Amino acid sequence: MRVIGMISGTSFDAIDVAAADLELADDEVRLRPLGALSVPYPEPLRRRVADVLPPSGTTMEEVCRLDTELGHAFADAAARGMAELCTGSADLVVSHGQTVFHWVEGGTARGTLQLGQPAWIAERTGLPVVSDLRSRDIAAGGHGAPLVSLFDVLLLSGRPATGALNLGGIANLTVVGDAPLAYDLGPANALIDAAADHFHGEPYDAEGRRAAAGTVVPGLLEALLDEPYYALPAPKSTGKELYSWDYLARRLDPSLSGDDVIATVTELTAVVTARELAVHGLDEVFVSGGGTGNPTLMARLAELAEGRVRTIDELGVPSDAKEAYAFALMGFLTAHGLPGTVPSCTGAAGARVLGTVAPGASGLPRAAAVATAPRRLVVAG
Repeated sequence: MRVIGMISGTSFDAIDVAAADLELADDEVRLRPLGALSVPYPEPLRRRVADVLPPSGTTMEEVCRLDTELGHAFADAAARGMAELCTGSADLVVSHGQTVFHWVEGGTARGTLQLGQPAWIAERTGLPVVSDLRSRDIAAGGHGAPLVSLFDVLLLSGRPATGALNLGGIANLTVVGDAPLAYDLGPANALIDAAADHFHGEPYDAEGRRAAAGTVVPGLLEALLDEPYYALPAPKSTGKELYSWDYLARRLDPSLSGDDVIATVTELTAVVTARELAVHGLDEVFVSGGGTGNPTLMARLAELAEGRVRTIDELGVPSDAKEAYAFALMGFLTAHGLPGTVPSCTGAAGARVLGTVAPGASGLPRAAAVATAPRRLVVAG
């Protein structure tokens, strides 16, 4: 099948689109990347997404409007993906949508909400659309995150003492092995982006320049490291429901400069991440996500992790498009009736087939049910 995968992550700055040819062969799933693109949100839409995120309040009218307008944005991105990456022809679209709330209470995930109505995508492209991929895992007792752990486990199969790290708004880690483990570590770019927006009106710290110009504030770093979330056992998940600007503001001395705050929260991400890598005794970790574009963060992480950090590009997967490829894989498995989760990674009672399918112009995806799930992922080309 030729599949288009799409996601806008917790940084909510753009829709990442990736296209791939996927094929099942015995115990392998083979993925041939066809290319990727990033479609920025128009600034008014990005700001409206920011305005509904916790701890802000909103209305059902705004939720409805955003669901539709994000649906149009994802439909436009899918159409571009089909035209620019797939020579005008594909079999399936997989849309993660835009997370606006991830409900975790008492260490248990209770629900999750992604906006971006898939009917608009199906109508625009004529293709069936798999969406709402997190809810089934949560219903089975899991966290619905990190769902990319399936991609990591299949891709890194057979590599001992290896992990995959994603630095999006939230940092998540997958540790492969006989009993794979995955969980959200804490903030990656979430607090960096919040500080850059508050102090400089910038959506993120471009190329880590603000952090490089600032100085880490030891007292603030200590206060941030005292967060109880870090002591919780895995599997666990978190999001901007916790790591928001208000969370950071409550711990700030008003006299601090913006660049010093950004330098400190960048150090926080590096320290928390390196500490977790050490806990698992990983010899190497393959990094992806928007954080790989921050040289200040990556240099500090490499220093603290003692050189064990590599980018996932070395394995043939573009670091800024890994999640989009991962969701393409999950939707492909759904079309074949195969589970898209690793229960030991999400905490669910068992592996589950993920998502809800919106029919395309010709109905449901045309794919035969398959009895045996793949055991590894091979990236070709």
